[in-house]
Amino acid sequence: MKARTQSRILVFALAFLAWMALTAGAGVQEMAAGIVVAFVVTFVAGHFLTGFPRRGFLRRAGFSLLYFLRFLWEMIKANVQVAMIVLHPLRPIRPGIVKIRTGLTRDTALTILANSITLTPGTFTVDIHPEGGELYIHCLSVDGTDIEENTRRIGGRFERTLKEIFE
Repeated sequence: MKARTQSRILVFALAFLAWMALTAGAGVQEMAAGIVVAFVVTFVAGHFLTGFPRRGFLRRAGFSLLYFLRFLWEMIKANVQVAMIVLHPLRPIRPGIVKIRTGLTRDTALTILANSITLTPGTFTVDIHPEGGELYIHCLSVDGTDIEENTRRIGGRFERTLKEIFE
């Protein structure tokens, strides 16, 4: 199978899984709309993943599924934490910007990491410095200023799996 075809299959699968997760698609209409959206995304952006080695397609697909499940779990945890902050007005919040470091080097991997952090409630990627492997993240509640601890707590959730997929 050509690398371009593999890339399009992977983009379609990820787009469809993301659609189903975001819509909690249990109905036929949600699935049909998800297929249409996934085809459009594949047509527009399906070629972006062709720069990766051809070997290990099934391994990368397995890690993609693992990443998707990990992302859903982290999103659920973050939603609960933000809901606790909103529902408990006396709970002190300390908003701020923290710096994390990453070992990811590919633009696609960095973009997905930044978007994953932004999509989890309570965090927002403000800036990326790819040459230094640094991301600046705005957090609803900063738990500490140690860069290594923030890297483990914020970026470490996704980085290992993204490295297996994209690096």
